[in-house]
Amino acid sequence: MATNFLVHEKIWFDKFKYDDAERKFYEQMNGPVAGASRQLKAVLPGPPEALSQAAPGTSSGPGASGGPGGDHSELAVRIASLEVENQNLRSVVQDLQQAIARLEARLSMLEKSSPAHRATAPQTQHVSPMRQVEPPAKKAATPAEDDEDNDIDLFGSGDEEEDKEAARLREERLRQYAEKKATKPLLVAKSSILLDVKPWDDETDMAQLEACVRSIQLDGLVWGGSQLVPVGYGIRKLRIQCVVEDDKVGTDLLEEQITKFEEHVQSVDIAAFNKI
Repeated sequence: MATNFLVHEKIWFDKFKYDDAERKFYEQMNGPVAGASRQLKAVLPGPPEALSQAAPGTSSGPGASGGPGGDHSELAVRIASLEVENQNLRSVVQDLQQAIARLEARLSMLEKSSPAHRATAPQTQHVSPMRQVEPPAKKAATPAEDDEDNDIDLFGSGDEEEDKEAARLREERLRQYAEKKATKPLLVAKSSILLDVKPWDDETDMAQLEACVRSIQLDGLVWGGSQLVPVGYGIRKLRIQCVVEDDKVGTDLLEEQITKFEEHVQSVDIAAFNKI
């Protein structure tokens, strides 16, 4: 069925043969350059002007020249254009060199004109030749000067007498300072103590208890004021103040002496303690 269908269709199966024959014909007429231009045309799509620029020596216009002569003319045109570009570049380089030279000259002028870069020549000082100074002539010693020289004690006997006098004054001052310090009263460290003396019960005679406490007499102990402070349930405690010397009387000694009165005293507490 397929073959019968293709028989009735008008298909050009050998078109490539005619294409090859046509290409060979035009190559023989225009030479190998024209074939190359056709290949470029197939590879680089674009207008004919671009193809002619891409393939030098090829042209489809009426003034185009085929063969080696066209190649030489295109090469000459390119060389001429390169020479023109080279001349332009040379002129640009010369202009740049001239501008750099002018800038360098201006910079050197500015450096010379600025006061900071002026080279000042050092001032030379004329030094006069050294003159030889003659030593002063020695005067003849007079008899009075000889006597003064003889009076000078070279062994320092006068210094020894001055040292003894200074030592005596120093010892005298030390003795006076020691005596003054001995007569000066020394500062004694004292403390103010507030004691709370508690009885056994409300039947304890508080006047007798206070008398027992005040009967304690110690060196460095001075009793002060007192008062009865209620505790509760009709019981009152004795609050008494005293001043003691810290080196002679301590709190432990006071508590020991007060608690000896066991019939009246239950306990002793320190309510306040202040340094004087």
